Amino acid sequence: MQRSGGPAQRLPLRLRDLHARTAVGTSVPITVPVAAAPGSRWAAGEPYAGRPSPHRWLVDVVVGAGFTVGAGPAADPGRGTLTVTAVAARSLADTVGPDMRLLVCGLNPSLVAADAGYGFAGPTNRFWRAAVAAGAVTTERDPLRALERDGLGMTDQVKRATRAAAELDASEYRTGLGRLDRLVAWLAPGAICFVGLAGWRAGGHPGARPGHQRETLGGRPVYVMPSTSGLNARTSLGALTDHLGAALALADTG
Repeated sequence: MQRSGGPAQRLPLRLRDLHARTAVGTSVPITVPVAAAPGSRWAAGEPYAGRPSPHRWLVDVVVGAGFTVGAGPAADPGRGTLTVTAVAARSLADTVGPDMRLLVCGLNPSLVAADAGYGFAGPTNRFWRAAVAAGAVTTERDPLRALERDGLGMTDQVKRATRAAAELDASEYRTGLGRLDRLVAWLAPGAICFVGLAGWRAGGHPGARPGHQRETLGGRPVYVMPSTSGLNARTSLGALTDHLGAALALADTG
């Protein structure tokens, strides 16, 4: 699939590469032209969830790339740039860009996934098997290929890696949902699919059931499916495959 988009929409993949090359705990400065940022008055055609704030956009993209923000963003009016100090975290970087057919959102990276460099990396996790069976991806365990060839992007509601999602609290899910709302409004995937119900429920939808949700996120349709973890033995591989197929159908028609 041919990727399009301007410099701002290509920044998440550039930062993904930077995260992969940067040791955990290392600080790096990230500088971008203000004119390229969605929400600036120079970046026509790239609205950012109705919030004209290049500063907020840069923080969101940096956090999405697996960094924490050490300082900034600081503006240099003379150069027309914004700079933020980013600290590489033991986390996963988003694999996102323009023209996504479907954006898949996990609850948060496991430590296994953070160290492997791709989501759903645990040996008993069935996401990749279900994604191949549903026709969502052509190759297992390769998020960059999934984005570039299949139009499937990947992110997490919370970027902090843990041994288990049970270590997260509701405030982290709510904060993460705000970032996702802005991300989806900016990149406009066909739909977003939450893998696991806990994050969507904690974000203000406590009674949510699996399936197409009445609410949207960033103006795009939302699908919520059960966790693909091997701990969720009550949901079969066939059922997970069906859920991903339904999410793809929603993305193609929504």
